[in-house]
Amino acid sequence: MLKVFLVDDESIIREGLRDNIPWQQFGYEFVGEASDGEMALPMIRKLKPDVLITDIKMPFMDGLALSRMVTQEFPNIRIVIISGYDEFEYAQQAIRLGVEQYLLKPITRSSLQKVLSEIREKIEAEQEQKNYLEKFQNEMQEYEQYTRRNFLEKVFEGQLSVQQIYEEANKLSINLDGPCYNLVLLNLQEKKKSSWVKEMDHVEGVEEDLLRYFLRFPEYMPFSWSINVYGILIKGESQDMQGYLERCMDNIERICTDYELFVDWHVAAGDVVERLSQLPDCYAKANHLLAYRFLMPGEHVLKESEAVEVSSGIHSGNIAKLDIAKVDPEIIKGFLAEGEPEEIDDFINGYLLGLKEALQSKLFRDYLFLSIRFTTLAYVETLGVKQDEFLESVGTERLDSLSGGAGDIENYMKVLLQGAIEIRENESANQSKHILRRALEYIEENYCQETLSLNSVSSAIDVSANYFSGIFSQEMGQTFIEYVTQKRMEKAKKLLRQTELHSGEIAAAVGYKDSHYFSFVFKKTQGCTPREYRNTK
Repeated sequence: MLKVFLVDDESIIREGLRDNIPWQQFGYEFVGEASDGEMALPMIRKLKPDVLITDIKMPFMDGLALSRMVTQEFPNIRIVIISGYDEFEYAQQAIRLGVEQYLLKPITRSSLQKVLSEIREKIEAEQEQKNYLEKFQNEMQEYEQYTRRNFLEKVFEGQLSVQQIYEEANKLSINLDGPCYNLVLLNLQEKKKSSWVKEMDHVEGVEEDLLRYFLRFPEYMPFSWSINVYGILIKGESQDMQGYLERCMDNIERICTDYELFVDWHVAAGDVVERLSQLPDCYAKANHLLAYRFLMPGEHVLKESEAVEVSSGIHSGNIAKLDIAKVDPEIIKGFLAEGEPEEIDDFINGYLLGLKEALQSKLFRDYLFLSIRFTTLAYVETLGVKQDEFLESVGTERLDSLSGGAGDIENYMKVLLQGAIEIRENESANQSKHILRRALEYIEENYCQETLSLNSVSSAIDVSANYFSGIFSQEMGQTFIEYVTQKRMEKAKKLLRQTELHSGEIAAAVGYKDSHYFSFVFKKTQGCTPREYRNTK
């Protein structure tokens, strides 16, 4: 029901309209009345009607003055002016104010009914368009996250000039204005199963809680960086940045702690920078600290001071004083399983820095060489690669030539880790392609079904929705909803060209229960209505 409010200084007219018009029959609720504009304004502010019917000539505040104030405060209220004066000047002023209708007294029931019906139809049509736009924007939200991530990837890798950054940000409606910037990176991993296995997705729960919190504040811009890493760009005045960072870290810890039984999490921050062109340095610092999660698995918040401490090493050559936890093979295993290729150098530097003094001992070096070698070989075997094949792929002679002095251990580790992670990435890519192939086959068979969604597809191919969304965007170069919408629109255009089916039948044939929403999406994506497309083709 739309709410209507009446203002007229003649009580007989007010009572006649109030009591004799079947408001509910026309789709309205009569919520109030007043004898002049001065009395009406506070009531309008409280009741917030959809339609205001007001006389022009009234004491204290006339209808035009009231309309002017109401229009400024409530631009969506529809105003109907009634008057006993057939004067062109009043009509002109009413039109300039954006008044919906101008009626002359005496008002007949039929004339008012006609006006009320037209206003209701117009409001409902606009609300329908608004609802369609919100639905479309919600569906395209995944696309916006994907394009935002691609943009930020270019920013953090230094691929864009400052001018290009602002131009791209403007196209994506991203506000990057700020005197200072910092970046926080958060790594999330399911504890029990592989990230692609279908299960209750606790990581997705953490992400939703993070977004729900950080989207409330303009100083934070959360975004998805990769399948397991999420970022928060902080911007603000120099004197506020430390407070913003502390609040960010505190709330990440608060949210992640709720999921600690199911999710491993580690977070790191860069250093504050004053220029957009310095964001690659900020990213490099945060990413460097995040690599220490393998060396400090028990530390969730990775800080520079703690990284220096864990890498400080022993200050005597006595191996007996070495902290054995620093050479635990599980550290290497963890990195082989979850580390990113670009983190290899940071991981090796951090790992060896804590062993600098001990490496002077040949006995310790021999142990470390063997430990790293056996740990890596055991890992590649879990990927289905035989030890001899792996050693041959990385170059056995090359490895043997590096197994001597303390300075060789860094290159030795790099060769082994790079080789093993390359195999893991290839295996992961093959797995992703297999999953994607099954998904595309399912989409091809079901894209005309209204029930098709990212969740229904991920359920059908038995993977988590979060993982499926990530690999789909990465492999296809577009998001799931963008791909499905594109297929539906291509099918719709074919039906418009080759058949005489009306728009409602075509909508149902391509997966849209609501034919009006289908027309809205068609125009939004193709630039014309289905009827216009059919006529031009």
